[in-house]
Amino acid sequence: MKNKILPVRGFLLHVTHYDPVWIKAKNREKPFSLDLALEIVDTMAEVGMNLLAIDCEDGVIYKSHPELRRPYSVPMAQLEKLCRHAADLGIEAVPKTNFSQGSEGHNLWFRPHNFPFDTPDYWKLAFEIIDELISVCKPKRFFHIGMDEDFGRSHVQYINAITTLHDGLKKRKLRPVIWNDSATLGGPYEVFAEKCMIAEKKIPKDLVQIPWWYSAPQPKAIRRLVKEGFEVWGAPGRDPEQVRAWKNDLLKLGGTGIFLTRWIPCKPANRKDFLNLIKTNGPVCSESL
Repeated sequence: MKNKILPVRGFLLHVTHYDPVWIKAKNREKPFSLDLALEIVDTMAEVGMNLLAIDCEDGVIYKSHPELRRPYSVPMAQLEKLCRHAADLGIEAVPKTNFSQGSEGHNLWFRPHNFPFDTPDYWKLAFEIIDELISVCKPKRFFHIGMDEDFGRSHVQYINAITTLHDGLKKRKLRPVIWNDSATLGGPYEVFAEKCMIAEKKIPKDLVQIPWWYSAPQPKAIRRLVKEGFEVWGAPGRDPEQVRAWKNDLLKLGGTGIFLTRWIPCKPANRKDFLNLIKTNGPVCSESL
């Protein structure tokens, strides 16, 4: 264990995003800043981070589905430039979309195709989007499928949706990365936690699970998921001491990665916030135990 470090040290950047806070501002949303995104990647490389997840959704213009274009969508060439720059610096790119269903609005980016969900046509369209993102981002190992806070599916529907995405990505020689909501157990969103914990027994074990919680470490969730046979990364928030506590637990309990993000737009006004997060926490993520 001595001198062991986490092999995956990641950051999630949002070209765009959908949650209740972001949705309120959608009619005022501006295109993401590629210049800032490139600077973020440079800063990641400086502090030893090696994986960039990119929340794409309807923030880019798809050739396969131009109807998803919004006022803030950017040409796909910008995403390609970002991924190429990351690759040049030895940082692995991981495209992200979210196929969760329910009250949090995570899948509204897919409108007008987001409902009715989980039909053969739905998954055909979903994989057309996935294929275009794969062709541009050229991910080596992973594709992030979201699936957090899914209120709209039954347990069986949730498991089937994850399995469908897993099987399709496996054919494309990629592994799904998925949020795990089990830290909400006992809180107002316990339904999400219960659904995740039931799914853990049924879904393929080669998915990467990311338990998340931004106010406290979650060693029980890490231990349980590792015991279930999953690769586990942790999402600890942005307080350096909490990041360190998560990192230590992950190393002790068999986790393989840590995953930082800020749920704010990638725009110049937030430059200081992003760079400070990475400069402060990036070195912590790379510490040995």
